[in-house]
Amino acid sequence: MDIPTVANLPIQRFYPRKGAKLSHSTIGRRNEYLPSHPVQRPTVQTHPSERRLAAESLPGSLSCVKFTRLFRKLSAGAVALGLFSSALRAEGPLDRLTALAAGTADTTLRLDVLRGMEAALRGRNGVSAPAGWTELETTLAAAPDEETRRLARNLGTVFGSPRALETLRTIAANPQAAGADRTAAVDTLLRTRDAALVPLLQKLTAEAGVRATAIRGLAAFDDAKTPSVLLAGFPQFNAAEQRDALNTLASRAAYARPLVEAVRSGAVPKATLTADLVRQLRSLKDTTLAADLTQIWGVMKETSPDMKAEVERMKKLYWAGGSQPGDAPRGRVVFNQVCSQCHHLFDTGGNVGPDITGANRADLDYLLQNILYPNAVIPNEYLASTVETKDERVLTGVIKSQDANGISLQTANELVTVPRAEIRKIEATAVSMMPEGLIANLTEQQIRDLLYYLSRPGQVPLPAGTK
Repeated sequence: MDIPTVANLPIQRFYPRKGAKLSHSTIGRRNEYLPSHPVQRPTVQTHPSERRLAAESLPGSLSCVKFTRLFRKLSAGAVALGLFSSALRAEGPLDRLTALAAGTADTTLRLDVLRGMEAALRGRNGVSAPAGWTELETTLAAAPDEETRRLARNLGTVFGSPRALETLRTIAANPQAAGADRTAAVDTLLRTRDAALVPLLQKLTAEAGVRATAIRGLAAFDDAKTPSVLLAGFPQFNAAEQRDALNTLASRAAYARPLVEAVRSGAVPKATLTADLVRQLRSLKDTTLAADLTQIWGVMKETSPDMKAEVERMKKLYWAGGSQPGDAPRGRVVFNQVCSQCHHLFDTGGNVGPDITGANRADLDYLLQNILYPNAVIPNEYLASTVETKDERVLTGVIKSQDANGISLQTANELVTVPRAEIRKIEATAVSMMPEGLIANLTEQQIRDLLYYLSRPGQVPLPAGTK
């Protein structure tokens, strides 16, 4: 038998009958909120199995609301999620939830309603503000707790509130504000795709606390000043920030041309153009850029006719270093330069590719085959896709999730959410996120150091003086 869910019950049934008082005691009494007409209702009691039944009979997106306060929590957050997690069917639900948040003196209930609204609207912009939002926003902005004020700002940006946007810009630009608050403000502003944000982001690339977020954020906007800002600051950026800058500059043909010229002139070291960046630059499909890359970096091949011979050549190169072919601390530096952005090893690294801590790293053949020929065997979850947006941005990464609203793409340096409305084309490839030619530009000693480090059973310290 089908069980009616929150999503398909009349909205008015979920709010107090006339004269009902909004409080924890009434919100917890299901008869005040559930339909009065005969239906089979989800069972919500304290027993775990019954809580699971309730969860299964509610929309899938409800999983982001924790069942810590049982039915009171469900009545607030779940109603919001169930009614418009898949689509905003009407203005009514937002209006009613806004009225509910405005009409209660119960601050915990109000928080639950706001959390539910935020979760249901996450990733959306340009939603019409519900009736009464302006007045409620003023009240929430004066709340004594930071979470309420944060939720008000986040929802305000979804509704295009000038007040919320200006407050977030003020926080982001304030060098006296906490770094985490400034970063969160920039992240929220980035979701609005507000072009007025670009000058602020460019300015923030000079401030260490928020620099990385600003550098990555600039990739979302096509602005002629961005390449010169990033290239001017490049020498002052740390290694991770330089990688972020390179990824941003490689995301658009208009940004990539100044980057290639900077490499040609020596302003940006050629060694920073790793194989994954070169492949990203080639994916821009600009013939002039492709010719420049061939001249500067060399020819990039996705396959080799003789894997066995190349592995044997590399083994001879490795053992030419003697009984201890490499230096592990120096090898860790090389790993950080060319591998750690995507792979986790021991206590550091990224999560784009598999964690290689438990891999068969003591086997030199295994190491060389996977480094030299990453496309030989590719698990589906690591196949790369190329996404082209309508404003000429090109991203390469692994699609982690997707729905009717957009996709989540794990690139080499961040997880990016791209709305469907902004996507021109998605191309699935038959290659790994890890490119061939990864070690082609390393010296022979750097190759020996890297392989020696990768074969170590445990972590080693970085060389003295290395950050």
